[in-house]
Amino acid sequence: MAIEIENKDQQHPRAKKDGEVVERLLQESANDNNLAEVARLRIRYGGFPGARSMQRNLDIVLERWNLTEEGLFELTRQIHAEGRAYKRNSNGEEQEDWT
Repeated sequence: MAIEIENKDQQHPRAKKDGEVVERLLQESANDNNLAEVARLRIRYGGFPGARSMQRNLDIVLERWNLTEEGLFELTRQIHAEGRAYKRNSNGEEQEDWT
């Protein structure tokens, strides 16, 4: 007897906040922080069973910036290695959000 598995899209708990970030990224140009944000979101939503519009919008951002995912990750590895990603807030803490 075969077990049937349903393919159901899931709602990511960070989708609302991340969606706001992606909407901003769609309007802005590539810079160190924006590249790091797109890479972070590509990692978060890559292979996620859902958030299809988020994934499409991230594809659009990369297309507008004339980047492939491989090129994005290459740039962001360099950005992180040189400590250029994410600015510090008024408390001196990095505003990086990997949750």
